[in-house]
Amino acid sequence: MTEHVLVDREAGVLTLRLDRPDKKNALTPAMYSALADALVHAGTDPQVRVVVITGGPDCFTSGNDIDDFLHTPPVDQSSPVFLFMWALFDCRKPVVAAVAGPAVGIGTTLLLHCDLVYVAQDATLRMPFVNLGLCPEYGASLIVPRLVGHARASRLLLLSEAFTGQQAADWGIASEALPNGPTALARAQEAARALAALAPGAVTDSKRLARSPGREELRQVIVDEGAVFAERLRSPEAVEALSAFVERRAPDFSGF
Repeated sequence: MTEHVLVDREAGVLTLRLDRPDKKNALTPAMYSALADALVHAGTDPQVRVVVITGGPDCFTSGNDIDDFLHTPPVDQSSPVFLFMWALFDCRKPVVAAVAGPAVGIGTTLLLHCDLVYVAQDATLRMPFVNLGLCPEYGASLIVPRLVGHARASRLLLLSEAFTGQQAADWGIASEALPNGPTALARAQEAARALAALAPGAVTDSKRLARSPGREELRQVIVDEGAVFAERLRSPEAVEALSAFVERRAPDFSGF
């Protein structure tokens, strides 16, 4: 377990808190591994009824650490980021997310795989994959258009437009938008305690049934996206975009 993922368990609720505030909770391979291990363990631990994923009061996560994208990019499905994706995708227990502040890249797409999502109304969600010379990941190319329609999805996925927590709730990406960050976490914890008090078999069976339609299609989309994403990370376009981000300059795509 890394020091940047804090783990707490109380009354059947396992809380995983991203804690790398100096880097806006940017996710590293060690953090992905810690999250994946915790989710896999939660799935088989009878003492865990519900998982909560959250960040700090001012930031959920700024997404993948850009330096890691440049120097240690994921190469295949055995990479820590993909292990995390599949651990969340296959988690038998309900997963509740609490979001305040920025939720960028995988910070937004992971929410698509949580069962309940509580966001601050002024949270800022964004999927800037194309801006970084990349492509949508974690099923976003399938799920987002189905939730918000093709026209709006194109704005979110191609133009990387940001949207608020209130919009996320209005569009069905989040369960509920709350007035501020601490309120979102309190509401998520309240929902988690309510779930933990229910019959555990009924909860897990209901989650499985609710997520069954289209499950294998989505699984294949995630695999296909992941292959393209890993390829794009090695592309000259992505190297230029990621280098420009680190160097705090505008990328130059005129030569492509």
